[in-house]
Amino acid sequence: MKNQSQDTKDHALNPEDGQPGPYDPAPAEEDLWFLPGPEPEEAEPLAAPLPRRSCGTLFDLAEWRAAEASLAQPLAGLSLDLGRLVERAAGFGPPVAERLAQAEAAALSWWTGDRIAPDRIALWLALRIGATGSDGAALIRTAWAARRLAAPGSAGQGGAGAIAAHLGLDTGPPSGLVGDFAALLPGPGELGPVATGCLAFHLWRALDERPAHQRDIEAAVLGARLGFGIEAAVPGFLPLALAGTGALTAGGTTERRLSAWIAGAHDAVLSALMGLDRLRRWRMRAEAETADLSGRTPRLLIAGLLRHPMAAVPQLVAETGASHPAVLRNLAILERRGLVREVTGQGRYRVWAAGSGY
Repeated sequence: MKNQSQDTKDHALNPEDGQPGPYDPAPAEEDLWFLPGPEPEEAEPLAAPLPRRSCGTLFDLAEWRAAEASLAQPLAGLSLDLGRLVERAAGFGPPVAERLAQAEAAALSWWTGDRIAPDRIALWLALRIGATGSDGAALIRTAWAARRLAAPGSAGQGGAGAIAAHLGLDTGPPSGLVGDFAALLPGPGELGPVATGCLAFHLWRALDERPAHQRDIEAAVLGARLGFGIEAAVPGFLPLALAGTGALTAGGTTERRLSAWIAGAHDAVLSALMGLDRLRRWRMRAEAETADLSGRTPRLLIAGLLRHPMAAVPQLVAETGASHPAVLRNLAILERRGLVREVTGQGRYRVWAAGSGY
């Protein structure tokens, strides 16, 4: 029988796996595999670069003009009803823009996947309440969209300063994404406002490399503001999502995208018109049924609920100038008469809206 030292020696001399054993002598320095190899005598010449692929433009303005011309009839129908919306909104005054903007922002949040309810938008805008949960960033994004859609200012085509104003940025010299985006947009007269809004929506989504939930809400705001095209008029933006998201989800050719944009915007404008008709009837009924009430608080509450689709009590206190007990007392009277309703069902942080009939 061989002893252990003999077995170790035989294994070291005749390893079965072809690798040196633990007791083999150390290899020479030139055999160490992890050391760099010898320097080549002459460096090999670099290969010639491959030919670069030709890069086309992000969009063809001629295609957009042709698509706009081929869709002249639906464009005319949209322009007619958009003019009706502007006329109807003028009867309520600038505050109705806030109402429509909050409704549009809530609808956009369903398209982006944030899914923020209108009462949460009202609480955040009034009291900065509700952004502490897991969807706090989504609420802030949606409220930002509501503020930017309702912001005053020119809604027509413009340069980098107008783009920055629509996004709530400084209106200084253009730089970064805003500057590139403004430089690519067609100039005044090159494309109609509705087609420009559609192009701007798709162009911003192509240029912005941020995640979709941050990029898409800004693209929709820019498309809505640039697609309105009526100077200093209410509501100041082209509704897009009040009746669905068809305007925002279409792909394919330029004509297909623009056709879906026009159809979706037209449905949203009609939805806004019907909403304002219901609101007008509610205002007439509310004014008639509160004529017997003394003081100015009931009238101011009605005006506040015309401005906001949903409003919190502290918000109504600040806008009416009445005391907190006076606002609660008058809201209770309006609720008993079926003019307002409480939408949260909570004991605290309650939110009110126009009642049945709206």
